[in-house]
Amino acid sequence: MLKVNAGSDTRFAAVSRILLPGLVFQSVIVGGGYGTGREIAEFFLGHGPVGGLLGMLVACLVWGLVLSVAFEFARITKSYNYRDFFQQLLGRFWSLFEVIYLLIALLVLAVLGAGAGEMASSALGVSNDVGALTLMLAVSALVYFGSKAIERVLAMWSVLLYLVYAFFLIWIVSAFGQDIGHQLGAGEVTGNWTLDGVRYAAYNLNALAAVLFVLPALKTRKQAIGSGFLAGVIGIVPGIFVFIAMLAQYPQITQMPVPVTSLLQSLNALWFMLIFQIVLFGTFIETGTGIIHSINERIASVLAEKQQAFNPNRRLLLAVCILLVAVFLAGKVGIINLIASGYGLLSYGFIVVVLLPLLTYGVWRIIRYRGDEAE
Repeated sequence: MLKVNAGSDTRFAAVSRILLPGLVFQSVIVGGGYGTGREIAEFFLGHGPVGGLLGMLVACLVWGLVLSVAFEFARITKSYNYRDFFQQLLGRFWSLFEVIYLLIALLVLAVLGAGAGEMASSALGVSNDVGALTLMLAVSALVYFGSKAIERVLAMWSVLLYLVYAFFLIWIVSAFGQDIGHQLGAGEVTGNWTLDGVRYAAYNLNALAAVLFVLPALKTRKQAIGSGFLAGVIGIVPGIFVFIAMLAQYPQITQMPVPVTSLLQSLNALWFMLIFQIVLFGTFIETGTGIIHSINERIASVLAEKQQAFNPNRRLLLAVCILLVAVFLAGKVGIINLIASGYGLLSYGFIVVVLLPLLTYGVWRIIRYRGDEAE
């Protein structure tokens, strides 16, 4: 009996290792990627109901391919923060990634601040600043407690989000299934949905930097590649849930600052709106925490080389400074303008600096690696 239990524990640990990076990846992208529905409206709904779904499948394939290569590249080079990872991938040009990453990190944090402000204003009737500042305090507190706490919170909240989003979709379909079916049945496909699928996937790969700290648990090539492809699927499924739900109010929903809020109001259920918005606010916290933690880990690696500690107080101070700038930016620009003007441009930078090097030089390094044979 003891042997069976031990075997079960071993299998559970192996499955957990493979799933954890995908859960963390999904946790980090949800707030800046599709938590509000605004990003889905910007990148996918403009291509029509069917065209948008095709674009999301393209994004899933890109994530699965790139993350599988990235996870294995991190494993063989033992690069578990973005400084080490991109020094291995880009050599002396690695700082190009850092510039783009810091820009998109600030942009995503600003979007989160704007989204949190919109949610607080519509749900509670308070100033937008209240929601943004609440987000800032929650992220700062979680960053203070470090990697283990972040890993546990991101994984658990990701599972909770799946459950709530699935229930949300079922309810929307039961209430507005005829409208959704009509939109899908029309078969509308417009524009270059393939390109927007790649662009959407590219800018969301900023989350790779936030996932690296959990990758030491992947011990073999099979685990790393399998975990990468699973991460692509885990990442896109809640987004597809939101996309299908948004078809209930298509096309007018494309102009809403926070489309998900409009859908919740249509259900006329205050209790579920409260639960959903709490979960959604939690995803904003997850995304903000993952981004700032990746920056902290990069700084910690430099200080470690100098035999200096990056203590929790320093981590907290950096988090507060970054979030203050992001909240200011959110208040000045607004969520629609932030997404429309910022995400698209920076996505091309990620294609050049992340996708192309990983799928060429990164694959070449992986093919040549013989370390597993020597162990």
